[in-house]
Amino acid sequence: MKMNRLKGALLVALLPVLGYSQGIEFFKGTWEEALAASKREGKPIFVDAYAEWCGPCKRMAAQTFPDPKVGAFFNTNFVCLKVDMEKRENATFVSKFPVSAYPTLLFIDENGALVMKQTGAQGVEGLLELGKKALGKADKTEELVQRYEEGERDSMFLLQYVKALNRSGKSSLKIVNDYLATQADFSTPFNLSFIFEGATEADSRVFDLLLKNQEALIAQYGIDKFHAKVDRACLATVNKAIEYKDEQLLAEAKSKNKAGNPAASSDFSREADLKYSAATQNAKQYLKAIKARQKSLGTSAARLSEISAEMLQTFPTDTKVLKQAEKWAAKAAKTGGLPEYYLNWAEILKRMGEKEKAIKAAQEGKKAIGENDKGVGPKLDLFLHSLEQ
Repeated sequence: MKMNRLKGALLVALLPVLGYSQGIEFFKGTWEEALAASKREGKPIFVDAYAEWCGPCKRMAAQTFPDPKVGAFFNTNFVCLKVDMEKRENATFVSKFPVSAYPTLLFIDENGALVMKQTGAQGVEGLLELGKKALGKADKTEELVQRYEEGERDSMFLLQYVKALNRSGKSSLKIVNDYLATQADFSTPFNLSFIFEGATEADSRVFDLLLKNQEALIAQYGIDKFHAKVDRACLATVNKAIEYKDEQLLAEAKSKNKAGNPAASSDFSREADLKYSAATQNAKQYLKAIKARQKSLGTSAARLSEISAEMLQTFPTDTKVLKQAEKWAAKAAKTGGLPEYYLNWAEILKRMGEKEKAIKAAQEGKKAIGENDKGVGPKLDLFLHSLEQ
């Protein structure tokens, strides 16, 4: 379970950096078509049941659904559908899934059965937690395991089994390898789909087949879905490298990513190094990677403050990391002028033992408080009080 959570965290952390910055991609079609897609893709359905006049619905549409972390998770695990519950053409859906308030978030399995229902607008973290909970409730792998152990080997069943295992975070590699070992021709559309679904880790024979057949797979799935598959599989291998502290696995993940998605491979490599060095507490490697990220993503005050705060959290006692973090935090505060930037700078100075400088930075932050920054004031007061102890 711990590794599944780490895998999910790594996925949502890296996909936006690699260019997958869109939020939820809602299905363009009817309820019946979405249900057919759910069966075909082996994914449950997420439905945003809304009304045009609903303010919280509009807020979710503007603030939560476009978030890249939400998009990375929901696009991977669900067929996502928006349903205006007050439109006549949606009467069949409304009669089957009535709601009493908006928005109502529905999670429905591929057979059209309601798995979970939640009323009320959700923020990013709240929606992600709901999605994870719904996936757990929709998990039918135990039933499929029993059918497999009883000897069922129909190819369509095996593909369904592989999808279910992948969706639940369980390994499907043995099932995939056993099936592919019986096949002489990997170029058929069905076998290509089996390879595509089965290539969950870059350090596997199935992934090598994915790369070998990438032209046909791109024709079948489209280049964006192919690249997303490559990145997810490579992220899984980065995750494994972190678990075993294995730099060879890290190098393999970066190499395979370059072969499958060369345009994004430099970003992938940088972020993989950053996550690996943070997890293994390699300050020297981390500092090199974080400088590369800063150079790539720009020097806006918001970006510098965000990066320096991350550095403080990741290496709170390393002198060299803190020194670089303080430099960027100072620049963010002086150029951005926001009180939260000054508070971040002050926190880093405090960690470095620079008490007087930390007090001065916090006091500058208090001077910068405006009408929209009143929530930062108590935090700055608390920080200053902590230095008086």
